[in-house]
Amino acid sequence: MKDYCINNLRNVGLIGHSSAGKTSLTESLLFYSKTVDRLGSIEEGTTISDFDQEEKKRKISLSASIVPLEWEKVKINLVDIPGYFDFVGESIEAMRAVDVATIVVCGVTGVQVGTEKAWDYCKKIKLPRTFFINKLDRENSNYDKVLAELKERFGISVVPIQYPIGKEDEFIGVINVITKRARIYNPKTKKMETSEVPENLIDKVEECKKMITEAVAETDEVLLDKYFNEGELSDIEIYEGLINGCASGDIAPVMCGSATKVIGMNTLLEDIVECFPSPKYAIRQKAIDLVKNEEVYIKLEEDKPFSALVFKTIADPFVGKISLFRVITGELSGDISVINTTKDKMEKLSHVFFMRGKNQIATDKVVAGDIGAISKLQYTSTGDTLCDLSYKVRYDKMNFPEPVMSMAVLPKAKGDEDKISIALNKLLDEDPIFTVARDIENAETIISGLGETHLDVIASKLKNKFGVDVILRDPKVPYRETIKGSADVQGKHKKQSGGHGQYGDVKILFEARKDEESDLEFVDKVVGGVVPRNFIPAVEKGLRDCIRHGVLAGYPVIGIRATLHDGSYHPVDSSEMAFKIAASIAYKKGLQEANPIILEPIMYVEIIIPDEYMGDVIGDLNKKRGRVLGMEPEGDLQKLVAEVPMAEMFKYATDLRSITQARGDFSMKLEKYEEVPPAEALRIIENSKEMKELKNEA
Repeated sequence: MKDYCINNLRNVGLIGHSSAGKTSLTESLLFYSKTVDRLGSIEEGTTISDFDQEEKKRKISLSASIVPLEWEKVKINLVDIPGYFDFVGESIEAMRAVDVATIVVCGVTGVQVGTEKAWDYCKKIKLPRTFFINKLDRENSNYDKVLAELKERFGISVVPIQYPIGKEDEFIGVINVITKRARIYNPKTKKMETSEVPENLIDKVEECKKMITEAVAETDEVLLDKYFNEGELSDIEIYEGLINGCASGDIAPVMCGSATKVIGMNTLLEDIVECFPSPKYAIRQKAIDLVKNEEVYIKLEEDKPFSALVFKTIADPFVGKISLFRVITGELSGDISVINTTKDKMEKLSHVFFMRGKNQIATDKVVAGDIGAISKLQYTSTGDTLCDLSYKVRYDKMNFPEPVMSMAVLPKAKGDEDKISIALNKLLDEDPIFTVARDIENAETIISGLGETHLDVIASKLKNKFGVDVILRDPKVPYRETIKGSADVQGKHKKQSGGHGQYGDVKILFEARKDEESDLEFVDKVVGGVVPRNFIPAVEKGLRDCIRHGVLAGYPVIGIRATLHDGSYHPVDSSEMAFKIAASIAYKKGLQEANPIILEPIMYVEIIIPDEYMGDVIGDLNKKRGRVLGMEPEGDLQKLVAEVPMAEMFKYATDLRSITQARGDFSMKLEKYEEVPPAEALRIIENSKEMKELKNEA
């Protein structure tokens, strides 16, 4: 579209449970609007929005993609959003770019966990929401049943503005309830044809229209008075009321159809144009005015200087980094220099384009409310604000969940470590939830994300996009060792081999620290110069070198106190090195005699779950050697607080999702170290011996 403005734009996010048909609906709308001449198929991997190799292989959406189309001189930006829970970061990014969410619901399975989560998230960020009941051509699909479920779960604000004609195999069309205009699929011409409402559905349509009229009237006092006095509202008043009610979140219109059969697309496109709010109605964007240093709420409008929010980044190994942005104020046209107010750096914007799936469509302008893209920005990343130099604001950042699952990344081929590091850094640009850390102690690269599929997809992208093959495995648990008892031992190092000899002799009392600190506490109680002052630091250094490896399984030692109280020296043969060796001899003896134990990291875990899963979750925590500390209400849900060994928590994201049907969430942090049970300690010691033997063989 060459000539368009904020009023003839619609930004619609398609969200909902995985496999509800969001990608198929996107394809169907593209096909019906003649944007593409062939209906893409998920099974064949020919869809516009699921273009990534991994998406084609898994047959699910993994990232949000922008798919613009035109209908009746209105530009509609469809954003196809993954429904799989591991990719909630994509939902958070995409929701910042749209003005209304269409929650796609399967006409067979009805309300699912993803439906509830989509609704709750939209409610949380005050985003207008609508429903599309899909798959009405399928066996056992039931529009009335699903509508009743939606109303029961989400309230009376859910109103049907469309009604299906026929069901299952005999689903042939859709009625626009407001205009009472039916559109029926003609299998001969393969087109939708306008028709009268079938006689058997007239009463049903009247009932639905009454629902809409009442819902609209309740959002506006003037309309409410008119409705009470006259008993009805005009179609124009209903449409205006629907736009306002939808924009404010008071009304959630329900539409219907079959994406794969391309039935109901005409009615849906009409209602997107007539009932969905344009960016003019969008919620004001929270920002900081950097000149006045105050919080402001900015309306989407064209008459201000340019500002935009970068809501998503794509890491393309060929094109480089592509930044997707939404213009909040003003207009981007031509090549201009702007300031990235998040990083305080200048960026040059040139060769701006629109994205349709992976395809780039060149444009010379992007107006307020629209979604554009640009490649190879030097400093800009997801969540950054780009502004005209005369209009310095910084938009509110996106709040992403913390990663809850970690895996160690190992190269399949030797020498690929540097390649892995470079590729992971590029993927970090694309995915703000996943993190990369280096575990120095165990010489492992650790990646963290929201679940097994999330991390598995990252491993696949490393191979497909950057040509690096990796293995994922559980990270090593950072066990520690300490002592429970005490031991007073002598460490004597004496070596005579002609010329200068070596002599160092120390007596050290080893015991557990009383103050629960983890560092080595070294106490000097030498009297009478039995160990010369200049050698005492060498004794301490020798002990500090030794505590890197314990005597049981070789893990670092914490929480010990070493008191040097006696010893002897030789005026010629004593040296710093000799006293370091003497200290290490004393260390090995002392720790073996002082009842050494293995400690394991204990995580402090907060789990948010619906009440009905409480028993199952507690039972599972008990199996994991966990201790429940307490529980308290958290809104409609319950918060369970527990302490669980880290070794049992690596796959907890998967376990909790399975127990609660994905309704549970959790967060955890390292709390403390505790003694490992004897049976577990034996296993750890055995594993350590095996690892040492393998290393020696290698």
